[in-house]
Amino acid sequence: MNLELLTPAEMAEADRLAIATGPFDGIGLMRNAGGAVAAVALERFPNAKRVHVLAGPGNNGGDGYVAAKILNESGIAVSLWASGAPRDGTDAAIAAAECPVSERPLADFDAEAGELIIDALYGAGLSKPLVDAAARAVALVATKRLPVIAVDLPSGVSGESGKVLGDAFRATLTVTFARKKPGHLLMPGRDLCGELIVTDIGISPDVIESLAVITSENQPSLWRRAFPSPAVDTHKYRRGHVGVFSGGPISTGAARLSALAAARAGAGAVTVFSPGNALAVNAMHLTSIMLHKVDDVAELAAVLGEGRSSAFVLGPGFGVGEKARDFALAILAAGGRLAEAGAEGLVLDADGITAFRDAPQWLFEAAARPEAPALVLTPHEGEFARLFSNVAGNDDLSKLGKARAAAAAAHAVVIYKGADTVIAAPDGRAAINANGAPWLATAGSGDVLAGIVAGLIAQRMPAFEAACAGVWLHAEAGSRFGLGLIAEDLPAALPPVIKSLSGQDSVSGSQH
Repeated sequence: MNLELLTPAEMAEADRLAIATGPFDGIGLMRNAGGAVAAVALERFPNAKRVHVLAGPGNNGGDGYVAAKILNESGIAVSLWASGAPRDGTDAAIAAAECPVSERPLADFDAEAGELIIDALYGAGLSKPLVDAAARAVALVATKRLPVIAVDLPSGVSGESGKVLGDAFRATLTVTFARKKPGHLLMPGRDLCGELIVTDIGISPDVIESLAVITSENQPSLWRRAFPSPAVDTHKYRRGHVGVFSGGPISTGAARLSALAAARAGAGAVTVFSPGNALAVNAMHLTSIMLHKVDDVAELAAVLGEGRSSAFVLGPGFGVGEKARDFALAILAAGGRLAEAGAEGLVLDADGITAFRDAPQWLFEAAARPEAPALVLTPHEGEFARLFSNVAGNDDLSKLGKARAAAAAAHAVVIYKGADTVIAAPDGRAAINANGAPWLATAGSGDVLAGIVAGLIAQRMPAFEAACAGVWLHAEAGSRFGLGLIAEDLPAALPPVIKSLSGQDSVSGSQH
């Protein structure tokens, strides 16, 4: 599966390299793209009374001219509305000259019920808001609720960020070329694209590979090779031991959700580290999960000295304050000893993140030490703003850009949660998740995610791959369960999803 996500600049470079290496020249690629759009229109909207092609002056418009020509030759009634003439000598100018359909000014555009719109105005490369005739066209199409095929990306949506620049078309489906763009997966762009169809127009995989793209769609083929598979002769501690820190007696549920999720994700042993005054409460609810008293840093140091736990979860229901900071810093500082015992990482979630809002540099400096175990941060939007206030306030950055900047600053893998969760590593790699479901917007869901990631890290899965896998598994389990999901349902929903990764069951969006 082709997982690379190309920015508009990378896509332009792919076009350039493809033209240089052949077999298609620029107009050849454009004819392939326009032909793909026309084929989708004919297949999906065979009963459209008329097709209105809205063509911009650039390459996106050139694709539109090609589509208009093919549809016209197929006997379809076609109207062509242009926002400006292509520049002389360009591929778009060649496509316009070859199109027999007479063009009319976009300012005069009108359409009726039962007709189809092909949006070939600006596509992924747009960097400024739609105005005048283009904005009027968006409003007219929305008012009349006409179906829209977007070429590459709905005009008005940034291919870089998914942000809407003023106004934008809401597409019924979007036809893009070679690879998806970040704007196809980042909100609100993902919502405005409708169904997304990626078509091959003759750009070879070697060209894409030469770009060394470091942004991917989060799918199993991205991390499957690193996914843990227990050996026949394994035992529980070889499968990793996760330690989850519990809050006080009225705040224990979140830690238990994380603990159960870590176990369901495959960790061989899981222990809840509980304050003494919450031991009885936790003991009443735990069976396969072990329980151990940890009240202060001294008792934590003793646990760390034993070297049994190979991954930790700190934050769910733990409480915000000095204790959370001290525990997190102690785990990161014990990296050398933990590494000798096989410890792999700390997943800092919820209260554990917020505890550092006034002193984020303490956390970042501790994570930067070479001997520190891997740090994974799992902020939602509010927690992200608390920990990364400078990054969060930078409106020039997309969510992808913010996650990447945060990961570099924190020396940590960052899971920037939301409908379009972004996972970013300190080395610049990033993945955008696309299988999220609205059912996951429920209390405790994030606690489960933290446990899944820790469970995978405990099994020696590298932190970035574990974070990507955890996000995908969490979303897939929620999607399969569907309406009525609560956080307690998620751990039990994991085993069928994990089983399917072995090829014993079908997994949406994956390869076997």
